[in-house]
Amino acid sequence: MVKLPIIDIIIPNYNKAKYLNQCLDSILSQTYKSWNIYLVDDNSKDNSKEILQNYQSFDNINLFFLKENRGPSYCRNLGIEKSSSEFIAFMDSDDFWPKDKLEKQMNNMLKNGYNFTYTDYNFFFNDKMQNIKTSELPLFLDFENFILHSSMSTSSIIISRKVLGEIKFKQVQQEDYLFKCDLLRKGEKAFKVNDTIVFYRINKNNRSSNKLKNIYSLWNINKTQNKLNFLTNLKSLIFISINSLKKYGWK
Repeated sequence: MVKLPIIDIIIPNYNKAKYLNQCLDSILSQTYKSWNIYLVDDNSKDNSKEILQNYQSFDNINLFFLKENRGPSYCRNLGIEKSSSEFIAFMDSDDFWPKDKLEKQMNNMLKNGYNFTYTDYNFFFNDKMQNIKTSELPLFLDFENFILHSSMSTSSIIISRKVLGEIKFKQVQQEDYLFKCDLLRKGEKAFKVNDTIVFYRINKNNRSSNKLKNIYSLWNINKTQNKLNFLTNLKSLIFISINSLKKYGWK
């Protein structure tokens, strides 16, 4: 029997007790069984800890509880540091996966020799799953076209550890956007597994409710970190703003 590569799944959590069971149970039900979870709780103030304690008996679920709030970048970096397997996936604690997500994505990666893949995703607002919409991303992304299609969901990504290298999540706003930029800026390409196998939840804490603030932070990242010139930066933000309006509307 062929031994399947192990996927280490990195999950930060802060005050998402309401969704933790759905998130973790969707991983437990995966048809692809070769995985570990590294979940870092960021000193949640709700009953996240009580819920997570119900999963401590699983050998492949590793839980870490911070004594002070450090932010999602610190949590993801700690999860990466604690993990050791060949492949790494990311997931937000209020998202969930259909049961064949890992199997479909890993089969595609192994068949084609890809080291960095993402998928389309279903997104919905809060708990209103009757309003599900589906992203439509290009078949591959390099750095140049990623800055025009920056809606790649972090919860859809699987990468090999050699692609990750020494790259870490930085302690900035839009940290996941910058993380993907850093991966692609060094010449890597990300390939889409042409299937919609992520459910991405948009709520008032993670949606673009303060659009001007988000646009400014993206502008600043593109200018200072990505070293984009004025016209390229402007073009990027126009595309990002249009995509954001298509998803979220004006509210």
